[in-house]
Amino acid sequence: MVHNHVRADPEKWSSIQRRYPSSLAPLGMEQRRSQLWTMQTENLSVVLLSVAWLLLARETTGMPQFSTFHSENRDWTFNHLTVHRRTGAVYVGAINRVYKLTGNLTIQVAHKTGPEEDNKACYPPLIVQPCSEVLTLTNNVNKLLIIDYSENRLLACGSLYQGVCKLLRLDDLFILVEPSHKKEHYLSSVNKTGTMYGVIVRSEGEDGKLFIGTAVDGKQDYFPTLSSRKLPRDPESSAMLDYELHSDFVSSLIKIPSDTLALVSHFDIFYIYGFASGGFVYFLTVQPETPEGVAINSAGDLFYTSRIVRLCKDDPKFHSYVSLPFGCTRAGVEYRLLQAAYLAKPGEALAQAFNISSDEDVLFAIFSKGQKQYHHPPDDSALCAFPIRAINLQIKERLQSCYQGEGNLELNWLLGKDVQCTKAPVPIDDNFCGLDINQPLGGSTPVEGLTLYTTSRDRLTSVASYVYNGYSVVFVGTKSGKLKKMGHKGKVRLLWASEVKDVDYQMQSPVCSLKELTEWQLLPLASSLLNPALVWGLISRSRIHLAFARPDHIACPRVS
Repeated sequence: MVHNHVRADPEKWSSIQRRYPSSLAPLGMEQRRSQLWTMQTENLSVVLLSVAWLLLARETTGMPQFSTFHSENRDWTFNHLTVHRRTGAVYVGAINRVYKLTGNLTIQVAHKTGPEEDNKACYPPLIVQPCSEVLTLTNNVNKLLIIDYSENRLLACGSLYQGVCKLLRLDDLFILVEPSHKKEHYLSSVNKTGTMYGVIVRSEGEDGKLFIGTAVDGKQDYFPTLSSRKLPRDPESSAMLDYELHSDFVSSLIKIPSDTLALVSHFDIFYIYGFASGGFVYFLTVQPETPEGVAINSAGDLFYTSRIVRLCKDDPKFHSYVSLPFGCTRAGVEYRLLQAAYLAKPGEALAQAFNISSDEDVLFAIFSKGQKQYHHPPDDSALCAFPIRAINLQIKERLQSCYQGEGNLELNWLLGKDVQCTKAPVPIDDNFCGLDINQPLGGSTPVEGLTLYTTSRDRLTSVASYVYNGYSVVFVGTKSGKLKKMGHKGKVRLLWASEVKDVDYQMQSPVCSLKELTEWQLLPLASSLLNPALVWGLISRSRIHLAFARPDHIACPRVS
């Protein structure tokens, strides 16, 4: 039995690291073929499931088992990972594959999604009609992986064929449907991760909705940057992934105007995170600023703004669209480049600091300093917290101000010009979902968060949080692959060395030392914008699994 806390001796640990210079020491291998596809052995190596032992520096000889999972091709990197909150099954979206794994990373199913013959210039894609462009074998990058719990299925969207999605059965990844016969079924051909986010909303016993935001890479005529789509319970419904509302006058979508791209040639909107809270759906984005009448043709000249976009769940006309900038400051330094975010409960202590109840939602977000170089952000970064109640209050005040006729709509990238707010005697309460006037609505006054922690080196790249014994525990991952744990007062400790002071253990040798928790949950703990490395904590009823993924590799030590 390995105890909850692991005492680590630095000298012993150094010897372990010398003995195991890499994060893996494979001792065994299992091969398993999916019933859904046949591997071409001359082109692909088999799926590797390696099990190694990581020696712990402890007084006893107990050792946690170290499970690992490889993709069959080192170039087929992992893009997304999600864990079923009830069964603990692990679903991984990768280049050309979607995997189903057990909680200890034993492969159960591998579903092939690519590569296939394709060309980005084929529109409609060749699966609908022949294309005269030269076709080449093209990888399918997984861009979206969401569990639809009420219908026991997995939504997986990729970059092939202009961004086609599949609905897969959770049990065996059998294809339930692959809608592709309508223009709106193509979400975006952008093949980069970190550009698309989706949120499923469903009322009890009713068909669901998929809210989806995506970068469009200049193809604004083909793809909306934001839309809501039907998600019927019946997978064979002809309405699957149709726009919730689509007519000549009003639709459930937002498109980037061509005039905006004429002024700012590199304009796009990157969707970093999304969630539902109360009666609203929220997206967190990063996008270039668009000074009125000023043409910007160089990406290096762009200033970026991080924004909160809010929509009512039951607003197919998108009249409730509101977008406000957000960020945080400390000691006169502004942190405005959003890197990652996570929605969680605050715990009793942090709730008291915010003067909210402990069951309300709080958004934890990572920002880099300034507003330049979004794709190569500076190392100066900050962890900030935003109560959803405070966000909603500022949106409400912005709506009230506009309906009193003050100022303009402040959404130049979408409207192309300043449009004055229209005065109207309309009561604006907490659940106001807009009218056909004063919409879509922007703003220039940022929503300011509480700055919890800052660093000037080893940039923070991701965040996750949960409540333990009434306290909010926050994990942040860094650019170099380190993992930090901090409490609500901002005290920082390494997750796997919580009893060791001033020791920076690298990712090669993680030791889990958290106490027992009560349910499965997924913690996306670290990522890199330049390298799709991910770190995940898989928390079960009686143990914590720390799983980390390099571009082609996931590892998870099991503490038992």
